[in-house]
Amino acid sequence: MSVEAITITLVVITFIIYTAIGWWSRVRDTSSFYVAGQNIPAVANGAAIAADWMSAASFISMAGLVAFLGYDGTIYLMGWTGGYVLLALLLAPYLRKFGKFTVPDFIGDRFYSSSARTVAAIATIFISLTYISGQMRGVGIVFSRYLQVDIVIGVLIGMAIVGFFALLGGMKGVTWTQAIQYFVIIIAFLIPAFAISAQLTGNPIPQLSFIGSDIVERLSQIQIDLGMTEYMEPFTNLSMLNVFMMTLALMAGTAGLPHVIVRFYTVKSVRAARWSAVWAIIFIGLLYLTAPAVGAFAKYNLIDTIADQPLEEVQNIDWVNKWETTGLLEFNDENGDGVINYTSGDDNEVMIDGDIIVLSTPEVANLAPFIIALVAAGGLAAALSTASGLLITMTSAVSHDIYYRIFNKNASEAQRLRVGRITLFVALLVAAYVGINPPGFAGEVVALAFGLGAASLFPVILLGIFDKRMNKEGAIAGILTGLIFTLFMIGTILSESIFGTDGPLIESFFGINAQGVGVVGMLLNFIVSFIVSRMTAEPPKEIQELIENVRAPEIDEDIK
Repeated sequence: MSVEAITITLVVITFIIYTAIGWWSRVRDTSSFYVAGQNIPAVANGAAIAADWMSAASFISMAGLVAFLGYDGTIYLMGWTGGYVLLALLLAPYLRKFGKFTVPDFIGDRFYSSSARTVAAIATIFISLTYISGQMRGVGIVFSRYLQVDIVIGVLIGMAIVGFFALLGGMKGVTWTQAIQYFVIIIAFLIPAFAISAQLTGNPIPQLSFIGSDIVERLSQIQIDLGMTEYMEPFTNLSMLNVFMMTLALMAGTAGLPHVIVRFYTVKSVRAARWSAVWAIIFIGLLYLTAPAVGAFAKYNLIDTIADQPLEEVQNIDWVNKWETTGLLEFNDENGDGVINYTSGDDNEVMIDGDIIVLSTPEVANLAPFIIALVAAGGLAAALSTASGLLITMTSAVSHDIYYRIFNKNASEAQRLRVGRITLFVALLVAAYVGINPPGFAGEVVALAFGLGAASLFPVILLGIFDKRMNKEGAIAGILTGLIFTLFMIGTILSESIFGTDGPLIESFFGINAQGVGVVGMLLNFIVSFIVSRMTAEPPKEIQELIENVRAPEIDEDIK
């Protein structure tokens, strides 16, 4: 069988399993649709969190970003893992003890305001739409390569599949599906990593071979010979300021991501929420500790295969020909010498989309067709699992937080589910459009969502838990300030790729790029929230007592 046939077979088998799980856990009430009935075991929830976390950005794009950015690419590793620890220790247990369905639910009740709930729901929608566009692009890339269709068709196919899972099972179905998808993702990432590590270094353990062999030195020398910078030389792709700002934006944004926070509502107790966090960080660590090695191995193999080689010879390689068909790998022999000139300068004759690095690596390394198919199935599982969770988050923001909690408090279960499913369909269409027209790699697009989370929701959640004096006026002013500023700056800096202008309206905000500008929005949010809350009336006594109770230690029901 061909690689494509094996891939399609494996993908169909995994999809049958996902569909069976979705059907088994299909929902008929809003509690199951939004928070899985708050009855998911901690281990399963930890696996679901990890699958949600290891999106297309982590599985498909992160190793590619590390491969292309070298040292500077480690910001994604530091930011995302550090942010998860921040979320798990500082926010998640308190939010679970507060006991609501969603982040806007928490903000609306904590700040005793429908207006606060509304602006939080709007921020949730912007964050989730930005985040899901990266996932849809990842799905589109996989289908584009292995079905040999245009990436637009690939995104549309992915849209239909994601919508099916989310519509059928809600959060309950999505959670159990994601728990299974985690194991598909991690097996698909680790097996090729072991194989390539053994092939290049003789050591099958990628983490050990990465630090214990000369692979990085060999890669650096190849890059220097081609006129590039040394692979691990810092601040060559990003300034020191941007490295700091992007890392901080990813960390704070992680703690403000609604679709991750809602995972801690799906368990039955605060203790289970804490154990979910422990299991999730163990599961996440397996991939994140392997990604730097995969990035280096993949780039070494890729450069060694195509650089300074005859163009005609390279284009006859099967995997090269198939990736060229997708438009994500291009050669342009500008000087007409018939040899591929791969450099970082203006005379570069190779265009490699960073999102193909992980997916193409097994083919470049001539691994078994089954491993190639496994990686494709893992990439799809990563993108689909996160996309499903994001759709549920957006749906709950509209149908639960806006429609039910503000406009129609007497809405029946059936009405709320109907509004939720209509919202989900509209969100799918918007996400597909942005996935077809993304402003960067999947990982870069996702980083924008983290910046929005850092600028809008993180400060208000943190102050809502630890500052009793924080009131509704401060929360509303802070969210609006951070969200509007960051959206405006991202739009102006990335105007060329988002709006199709001749160039960006501004290159950066005082040297800070679009992925890091959320930190400025976050600081503005903190400042405005604090000042406005001190200039207006303090919260009611019952709200202050509620916050004291949320922060107070208690004997959990599981261990009484």
